[in-house]
Amino acid sequence: MNTEQKSAEQKSEPDAVLLDFGGVLADAPFRADPPELVLRLYNLVQGALTPGRIQRSLIEGAAAYARWRDEDWPDELPQADVWERFVIADWPALAQVRVRGAIPRLSYDWAWRDGWALTPGIADALTAFTGAGIRLAIVSNTLCGAAHRDFLSKAGIGRLFAAQIYSDEAGVRKPNPQMIWSATDALGVSPANCWFVGDSRRRDILCARRADIGTAILMPSGRDKTEDAADWPEPDFTVRDGHALRDLLSGRP
Repeated sequence: MNTEQKSAEQKSEPDAVLLDFGGVLADAPFRADPPELVLRLYNLVQGALTPGRIQRSLIEGAAAYARWRDEDWPDELPQADVWERFVIADWPALAQVRVRGAIPRLSYDWAWRDGWALTPGIADALTAFTGAGIRLAIVSNTLCGAAHRDFLSKAGIGRLFAAQIYSDEAGVRKPNPQMIWSATDALGVSPANCWFVGDSRRRDILCARRADIGTAILMPSGRDKTEDAADWPEPDFTVRDGHALRDLLSGRP
């Protein structure tokens, strides 16, 4: 098991475990924007742009939004601002008007991944935590938290979480520590008595350090391939999947 242990004391049972969504609870293979979303937008703007132009706007908009997301301590953009700034800014005026009237549904569809699957072992780990009386919360950056909630509910684990904090609803995003504090406030626990599990040093481990989390755990997903470990804080533990996370609770090496 790829588990780096810092000290037995830090591995003591927490009051709560906070987890990222993408790369920790679930993930999906890379995909281009779904044809269904392109078609919905094409019908919505009544052919004012070609499907190819719409798809290019989505691809370029997603890249621009990703660059913006890497800024430090950011507030989250409302869904409408994401579309206005990164997707439809150069669209014909009438097409922009029609998109603005459908942004919540479009954001859900843009965030949703048909290929989402639970991380190996994560369901068993969550069951072990709740069985030990440890409360769970999600702390996730996303364009649409509703899509994440629905997936977790369909996957049968949504009921295990006492709180779900999503950046589009919270108005801030990791590494802003308010994301973590919103979760610990909702649970009524101290950050110092919690574990936080994320897949990124830049966003998750840095956020955990800023929030004074007791134990910061990295579950690398490979999604941040350009992330230089030397530039960001070290986690207390590194685990490969949900099985290793469960073993960390049980004290197995």
